[in-house]
Amino acid sequence: MSKTVPRDENPCRPRHFRPGPCGPAPQEGPAKHSLEMSHTRLIITGALLGLAFLVIGARLVEVAGFKAGDGRQVRAVPVGRIEASRADIVDRNGALLATTLAAPSLYANPKQMLDPRDAAHKLVGVLPDLSEGEVYAKLASDKSFVWLKRQLTPRQMAAVNRLGIPGFEFQDEEKRIYPQGNAFAHVVGFAGIDNKGQAGIERGFDDVLRGRKQPLELAVDLRVQAILRDEIVKQMTQFRAAGGSGIIMNVNTGEVLALVSLPDFDPNDPGASPAGNLFNRVTLGTYEIGSVFKIFTTAMALDAHVTSMTGGYDASHPIQIDRFTIHDDHAQNRWLSVPEIFMYSSNIGAAKMALDVGGDRQREFLGRLGLLKAPSFELPEIAAPLLPSVWRPINTMTIGFGHGISVSPLQIASAVGAVVNGGRLYRATLLKSPKDQPATATQVLSAGTSVELRKLLRLVVEKGTGKMAEAPGYLVGGKTGTAEKVSGKGYNTKSLISSFAGVFPINDPRFFVMISIDEPHGDKASFGYATGGWVAAPGVSRTVSRMASLVGIQPVDENSPEIRRSLLVTLPGPAGRKLASN
Repeated sequence: MSKTVPRDENPCRPRHFRPGPCGPAPQEGPAKHSLEMSHTRLIITGALLGLAFLVIGARLVEVAGFKAGDGRQVRAVPVGRIEASRADIVDRNGALLATTLAAPSLYANPKQMLDPRDAAHKLVGVLPDLSEGEVYAKLASDKSFVWLKRQLTPRQMAAVNRLGIPGFEFQDEEKRIYPQGNAFAHVVGFAGIDNKGQAGIERGFDDVLRGRKQPLELAVDLRVQAILRDEIVKQMTQFRAAGGSGIIMNVNTGEVLALVSLPDFDPNDPGASPAGNLFNRVTLGTYEIGSVFKIFTTAMALDAHVTSMTGGYDASHPIQIDRFTIHDDHAQNRWLSVPEIFMYSSNIGAAKMALDVGGDRQREFLGRLGLLKAPSFELPEIAAPLLPSVWRPINTMTIGFGHGISVSPLQIASAVGAVVNGGRLYRATLLKSPKDQPATATQVLSAGTSVELRKLLRLVVEKGTGKMAEAPGYLVGGKTGTAEKVSGKGYNTKSLISSFAGVFPINDPRFFVMISIDEPHGDKASFGYATGGWVAAPGVSRTVSRMASLVGIQPVDENSPEIRRSLLVTLPGPAGRKLASN
């Protein structure tokens, strides 16, 4: 009878390799030693061969990188972030506005070209923006180096590699990238193909950006910029306008939080937009801004004690001077107090007020506000104001209500900021102000005059031409402005610049917000009007409401006794009528 062997007692189990019927007996003596030495030699030989293959493979990767099917070697270039020679640009919260990436550029050695015409045809097939004729001329030349296309994308580089054409090579270069696209086109500007600044901050700070590693911090806020741009686009679309602009500035530091000029462009490809889109309307454009200028005329007259809040002028009849007639668009045909002149935007009252101050003092005051020379600003795109060559009485009067002098919105922002913040003029800046270094300012008018102008600016929004700028809870004050554009030797009555310059909260000013719409057309909703009150003021209202919480301003009770008292305006008359509090 046969005997069954249990599994764990199986003599052939591999882990119990022992002598017997299932395997040979272990080697002993010299034979065993010889076998062990052979195993050791095999292991060492295998390790050395593996190391040799690793070294050869690494060298092949280093030298070739990429090998085409025909044996031609093209150096592969890594594409991504690099140790850039140009610093990043960021907004006040660290959002990236400009950075540098590695980008391969394609060149050729024509002397290695086997068939220049075929190579040109195939290259244009994968890079269609190139001209086949121009590429062929380069490849057929007797040169040993020609640029074909600078700063390719990774996908373009791979497509060229797949062609497998001898003589094509790549070289490492840097490409400036603008992650926010059009959003900051006129602020950041752009750098050219050789990474040299061509416009905006890129140009104005070209040497600084080339010589630093830390990001350049700007005062602008990506969130606020997006809001302002969006609201200007809405107004332009509704009123079928040719263009628009806007600026938001901290009136207590001069920091510019947003600057928009439309139409704009993509700084990643500025050549794709019409040349006119590169024009910065906020800093390079100068305009007769219209009744917004009455802010300065009124402040000037009050500060010079030529008149007072209880004073006034007869506005019952238009003013005839030389061949010009000065009239009111919102004619009241009576004597108007200073607050009423401001509230109803009376050209007649403003002209008489300016004439009382006089041309010499008017020039001196406007000069103090920085309105008579080009401003000092970080962008190279800056324009000087257009002034009368001879300052005659007619110029004094028309400038009093915003005609006969052209200034930029940037200048308006700084000047209005000084009028409302207690009389301190801060230089507008695109650079973020250090918290431990207060911005320097020049006192240009009295704090008392500033308080009175705040009341008048609030009056315009509550009772005057700026009602549509109201943003409940945020106490907007401001002034409308509508000016006909200069055309030839006169004015085009159908071509307007319509603006609203606002400040909030007006009882404790923090921010200046201005929107201007170029050549708007009235619609049914505006009853055909295309003035600043209809066209620009609503955009300011929505901008204030949307940005307030982002900049730390909470809504208040506008009817609280304390706020009403601080903005009270009393009109003269038998009943001592009061405005801005009833």
